[in-house]
Amino acid sequence: MLKEENLLYEGKAKRVYKTDNENEYVVYYKDDATAFNGEKKESIDSKGILNNKISTIIFEMLNENGIDTHFVKNLSEREQLVKKVTILPLEVIVRNITAGSFCKRYGIEEGIVLDEPIFEFSYKDDDLGDPMLNDDHAFAMKLATREELKFLREETLKINDLLKDFFLKLNLKLVDFKIEFGKDSQGKIILADEISPDTCRLWDVDTNEKLDKDRFRRNLGGLVESYTEVLSRMNK
Repeated sequence: MLKEENLLYEGKAKRVYKTDNENEYVVYYKDDATAFNGEKKESIDSKGILNNKISTIIFEMLNENGIDTHFVKNLSEREQLVKKVTILPLEVIVRNITAGSFCKRYGIEEGIVLDEPIFEFSYKDDDLGDPMLNDDHAFAMKLATREELKFLREETLKINDLLKDFFLKLNLKLVDFKIEFGKDSQGKIILADEISPDTCRLWDVDTNEKLDKDRFRRNLGGLVESYTEVLSRMNK
C-alpha cells in the first residue's frame, strides 16, 4: 500500500513515490487523460492499468535489447518499481510518419511516410507550452552537454528502430513517439518515464485506424478499446 507521505511528485498521468531504497522509486499509473498541455482533462477507467501493462512489456523488450532504462520490475496492475533518476528537462520526439503538431505547424498532410526519421527536442516546461528547441539552445541553456545531446540522439534512434520492428510485428505502424531520459545515481543517462499509447501514435497497418491517445485528443471515442487491442496484440 503506497503511503501519501511518500509521494514525491504527481504528474498528469502518474505519481512517483519514494521507497525504503534511496535509489528506487515506485511509479503509479493513474486513469487521468490530458491533452493540449492539460487544457483537456478526463478520467478514463482502467487507462492507467493498460498503460502500465503496455509500458512494462516495452521496457522489458528494450532492456533485453541493450537499452538502459529506469524499469526494474512490475509490482501490480498499476505500479512499477524503477530506478531513481533526475529527469532531464528535454522531451525527445521522433517522427516516422507525418501527424499531429508537425502537420499543423508546417501545413503538411497527415500520413506521409518520411524518408528518414525526424528527431526533435522540446523544452520540458508546461508554463511555456513545451517549446521546440535545437541543440544550440539546449547547450546554451545548460540543459545538456554536447556529448549528452549526441548520446540522446543516437540512443533515441536505436530505440526508434527497436520500437518500429516491435510494433510492425503487431501489425502496427509507429507514427511518432515522445520519450524522456534521466540521470541515475551514477550520473548515467537512461531511458525513463513511460512508453505507451499515451506517448506513441500507433496506426493499424491495414486500416490506418488510430490506436493511441488521438482517440481522446480528437474525440473519436473508444480509447480503452484501442489500448486493449494494442495490449492483446502484445500478448498473442
